[in-house]
Amino acid sequence: MNIRLLLFAGMLLVSLISATKAGAQQWAVSTNGLYWLTGTPNFGFEVGVHKKMSIALSGNYNPFTYKDNRKMKHWLIQPEYRYWLSETFKGHFFGTHFSAGNYNFGNLPFGSMKDYRYEGSLLGGGFTYGYQWIVGNRVNIGAEIGLGYFHMDYDKFYCQTCGERIDHYRSNYFGPTKIAVSVIYLLK
Repeated sequence: MNIRLLLFAGMLLVSLISATKAGAQQWAVSTNGLYWLTGTPNFGFEVGVHKKMSIALSGNYNPFTYKDNRKMKHWLIQPEYRYWLSETFKGHFFGTHFSAGNYNFGNLPFGSMKDYRYEGSLLGGGFTYGYQWIVGNRVNIGAEIGLGYFHMDYDKFYCQTCGERIDHYRSNYFGPTKIAVSVIYLLK
């Protein structure tokens, strides 16, 4: 099901980009420094489709198992529509985003993840506020936060061996769904 959802999100983004006028497009690539602090490689694309609108697609992937079988394995994809108050890639913006991903977290030194491992998927979305500062001819620094909803479908395991399944859960989460401090490179 997650592959179908990922393909649908990708096709939706391509459709929205193709429906725009080529003359209004400006492209950018980005990376979120906060994800890198957790050891998670990530990359984003954004296209300006109007002087005050853009469409962004970000994704991250962490396939690593750390020392003592610590895990923060996951992938996440977030397409987003942004409305800029000034002009694209400059100043304040508001947006709406969709999120889909899988995760496998456990044996981490905080919360219930000290004793348990959680493996599952999430779907959701929310609203975003952000700001971009121009720091060079082609370089911006951006900050954003998103608030919204995730539906999570997951299994809980005992963590010492991370093997014995305890139970299966479904839960709903309301709160922060996105946070970023990014370096953005504009392709003109």
